[in-house]
Amino acid sequence: MTMTDPIADMLTRIRNAVQLKKDEVVFPFSKIKFEIAKILAKEGYIKKAEKTENAFAKIKITLKYAPDSKSVIQNIVRVSKPGRRVYVHHQKLPYVLNGLGIAIISTPNGLMTNKEARKNKVGGEVICEVN
Repeated sequence: MTMTDPIADMLTRIRNAVQLKKDEVVFPFSKIKFEIAKILAKEGYIKKAEKTENAFAKIKITLKYAPDSKSVIQNIVRVSKPGRRVYVHHQKLPYVLNGLGIAIISTPNGLMTNKEARKNKVGGEVICEVN
C-alpha cells in the first residue's frame, strides 16, 4: 500500500507520540516535512527538529512538554488534503484560536505561518493548523 499523504502521516505520528508522552518522533525525510518541523520549532511547539543522516534520511523531532507534563501541542490537524486542497487569499488567512495557534501556509515564497503570510500579504495553501 502506498502512502498518499505523507504530511498527514507526519502529523498523525506527532499526535500519537504526544498522547503517549514520548520524547521523540522519527519519520522519513522530505523537504516539506522538514520545513514544517522547523516552523514548529521556531514557533515553540517542539524543542528541536533535526535531520539524521544514515542509510535513509529521517527527521527526528524532540517534543516539548509544560512543567505539568502537558504537551505544548494540544491539537494538530491537516487542513488541505490530496482530495480537497484548501487555498486562501491573504485577506482570508485563518485565525487559529483567535491568534493563539498557528496555521502553516504554503506560499509562493515558501512555507510560513499565517501571521507571517498576513504580514507579507501572500496567500496560499493551508497545510495544517496547530494549537
